[in-house]
Amino acid sequence: MTEPRDTRVTTTSSPDVFAVRPRRRRAWRIPVVVGLGGGIGSVLRYLVEEAVPVPEHGFPWGTFAINVSGSLVLGLLMVYILEVWPPRRYVRPFVCVGVIGGYTTFSTYVAEVRDLAAAGLWSRADAYALTSLVAGLAAVWCGIVAGRLLAGTGVRRTRTEET
Repeated sequence: MTEPRDTRVTTTSSPDVFAVRPRRRRAWRIPVVVGLGGGIGSVLRYLVEEAVPVPEHGFPWGTFAINVSGSLVLGLLMVYILEVWPPRRYVRPFVCVGVIGGYTTFSTYVAEVRDLAAAGLWSRADAYALTSLVAGLAAVWCGIVAGRLLAGTGVRRTRTEET
C-alpha cells in the first residue's frame, strides 16, 4: 500500500517561499559595483601602458607586466576574500571582477600576439603567448601561497579543513 502524496499547493504568499527566494530589489547593484571597479582597473591599466610603451614589433612588456601582476594580486586577494575576511556581498564583484578584470587585458594580449605573428615574428609571438600563460598561472599560485602565509592559514589546506 502506498502512502498518499502531499497535494498541498505552495503559493507565493507562503512565508517559506520568501525565506528562500533571493531578493531581486538589489540585483542592479552588482553590475554597478563591477562597472565602478572596472573603471578603476581600466585607468590603472592605461597608466601602466603609458609608462611602458611597446616598440614596434617589440616584446609587449607593458601588457605582460599588467597580466602577470593582475594574476598575482588576484591570487592574493582571493585568499583573503574567500578564506580570511568575513563574507561581504560586494567585495568580490568589485575587486576581482571589476578592478582586476578591468586592469588585466586578454584582448590586448591576443591582439599583440596576432600583430607579432602578422609581422612574421613567429618566435616572438610564440614566446609572448606561452610565457604570458605560464607566468600568469605561476603568479596566481604565488599569490595564493603568499596570501596564505601572510594570513597565517598555512600554505596548503588539508582534506579535513576542506570538509
